[in-house]
Amino acid sequence: MLIKKSITLKKHRTSLSLEKEFWKALNKIAKNKQLSIESLISEIDINRKSSLASSTRVFILKYFE
Repeated sequence: MLIKKSITLKKHRTSLSLEKEFWKALNKIAKNKQLSIESLISEIDINRKSSLASSTRVFILKYFE
């Protein structure tokens, strides 16, 4: 099941839909990096090559490799 959350990127409100497990992983990564979720997603957004949701999932997978 997808969970949709609203976030602000570059002063623009947008939403991101991810599975519960990916939100949980993002929270762990943000905590480890001492960042907010929005800051972490902003970093992913800057370097993305595809949709934000896909890029976020790939980022999480690579982080835990």
